[in-house]
Amino acid sequence: MARTKIYDTAIKPETAVLVSVITPDTTEAKAHEYLEELAFLVETAGGVNKGIFTQKLAYPDRATFVGSGKLEEIKAYIIAEEVDMVVFDDELSPSQLRNIEKEFQIKVLDRSNLILDIFARHAQTAQAKTQVELAQLQYVLPRLTRMWTHLERQRGGIGMRGPGESQIESDRRMILNKISLLKDRLKQIDKQNETQRKNRGELIRAALVGYTNVGKSTIMNMVSKSDVLIENKLFATLDTTVRKVVIDNLPFLLSDTVGFIRKLPHHLVECFKSTLDEVREADILIHVVDISHPNFEDHIQAVNETLKELGALDKPVITVFNKIDAYKAPVSETEEGEEVKVTLDDFRNSWMARNSDPAIFISATDKTNVEEFKERLYSIVVDLHNQRYPYNNLLY
Repeated sequence: MARTKIYDTAIKPETAVLVSVITPDTTEAKAHEYLEELAFLVETAGGVNKGIFTQKLAYPDRATFVGSGKLEEIKAYIIAEEVDMVVFDDELSPSQLRNIEKEFQIKVLDRSNLILDIFARHAQTAQAKTQVELAQLQYVLPRLTRMWTHLERQRGGIGMRGPGESQIESDRRMILNKISLLKDRLKQIDKQNETQRKNRGELIRAALVGYTNVGKSTIMNMVSKSDVLIENKLFATLDTTVRKVVIDNLPFLLSDTVGFIRKLPHHLVECFKSTLDEVREADILIHVVDISHPNFEDHIQAVNETLKELGALDKPVITVFNKIDAYKAPVSETEEGEEVKVTLDDFRNSWMARNSDPAIFISATDKTNVEEFKERLYSIVVDLHNQRYPYNNLLY
């Protein structure tokens, strides 16, 4: 009897090594934190991290981002471990990308390209897909030359232009035309969304904002009893979700928005500004913070910087410190060298003393202090509703 051969048809995840340059204006701890975030981005994209390489330089090498010795070290590791791709933590210039790919002979990505890939996977609506496609084309445009290396250039001079060069020009025109069409399409979608917002009537609008993967969608589901996708991945929510919520007898609108992230490429912020119109037009911002993350204060700063860029920092803000069930008290040293743990109560007291905005400490998964959060949100919605619509009888 012949033996049956069994073949493994499962698609193997791509393996990656991560590369970062530590410059004088970045601490080593900060660089490693960025690399942890990059590893999470690779995991979200479906890849597996095989190793990390860092190099201290005054500034990244203009030709290959890292020095020649580090480049050889990475190349040897890639060959030995049969790695599929290299991911750099900063945006690479077109020439750097071309030189590194020539050296490694495998796929090379930077942080921007990786985020774009995740956005492309998670885009569901026509608006999100159009925004992602626009961002991808804007990223590709200055990097076209590396895509035509298989067409040999002929000698320079009049009448001697190579086929690669003419093909690049043709592609550039096509991409510019496509970018123009996508921008027109987004303007049309923006008009439709604006009309929808106008038709929502006399309702106060609240928007959930925060760093990516802090639990905004969990809070959205908890408050609105809706079914928004929840995953332990970066950018699981890309499309803005708006739900009508009723607390006691007062209805208002609650929207869940795309999470922010540090070192987010500027052209991505530009492309997604229309998605973030919900933030700009909201009456209240609910800033969700993952207090269990060791660098949550940096996340707060990153979100505030993005809100400032959107012109939305002047709105009433409720700061919601989520995941208190997973909080681990950090240890700090006094001048005398004694170790002191900063408990949750210590942090709560210091935060309240330093900030005038209301703050709530909750666990959305354990439902801890959820009712207190709802009451605080309701009181602010009532105040704003009375100011905005004094003759509306929804409250009575």
